[in-house]
Amino acid sequence: MATEPVPMRLEHLAGVLELGNRVFDVSAMPYTSWSLSSVAVHLDAQPDSCWVAEHDGRVVAFVLGSLSYDEREDWGYVEWIGVDPDHQGEGLARALLEASCQALFAAGATRIITDVEKGNESSAKLMRRSGFTDSVTVTLFIRHAPEPGPPRPPRVREDPAKARLHAAARQRHRQG
Repeated sequence: MATEPVPMRLEHLAGVLELGNRVFDVSAMPYTSWSLSSVAVHLDAQPDSCWVAEHDGRVVAFVLGSLSYDEREDWGYVEWIGVDPDHQGEGLARALLEASCQALFAAGATRIITDVEKGNESSAKLMRRSGFTDSVTVTLFIRHAPEPGPPRPPRVREDPAKARLHAAARQRHRQG
């Protein structure tokens, strides 16, 4: 069994990043990305809303929150929750979510926003059980680039100073 949630610290950073790389499919959420900088920003900006659970010294679940959402400094945002598949069903996500929400409310949030990918029923159920209500639905429309044609030769940019010299030389040659 994993331990109770503890506040995330710098030494958890690698474990959180590694777990996120295993459990998130960021290609399904093209409006965001999972990276070291996205984890570090949360830990740096709002460390008390970032929590982890460990098992045998390894991060097996985490939550990353922040105090500000879409220019609203009084709204908290729970952006990332990840649980190792071997530890799902143990109540870790709910415990971590509650710890993050308590920290965000204590920091001044008047409401907390989160988003759940369409089709992620387990996360939607977690949010409803944790007091979140469905609010705004946004559909992300994607337009893919057309299939690439034959490669185009690289465009050579001419140095403007060199171009002026050549133009002046051509003009002198014509006059001369």
